[in-house]
Amino acid sequence: MSDYSTAYQVACTPGPQAAVAMTRLPSGAPVLVVYLDPVNMTIQAAPTQASVRELADFCRELAHEASRLAETIDPDGEPAPPEATAPRHALVRNELGDSGAGH
Repeated sequence: MSDYSTAYQVACTPGPQAAVAMTRLPSGAPVLVVYLDPVNMTIQAAPTQASVRELADFCRELAHEASRLAETIDPDGEPAPPEATAPRHALVRNELGDSGAGH
């Protein structure tokens, strides 16, 4: 924990309109906004280069752990890769004949 912020704990349940987005502050600094419906939370770096790297590391860890949670609570929710149900490249038929991936 850095001395930049005050520690607190909060527990929220996402509502039906919950979402998350990367956006920018008016200064141009990138932030992660978590809209929990109705609670909103903004995650941003302190104004130092080291803090920016720490935020990037945190976001990667957050994405990894969020993916693990989603897989645990909804193991069948992951979509199959597109090539499992459809060809990877379109077959175009025209007066010059059939074409594959290079069309």
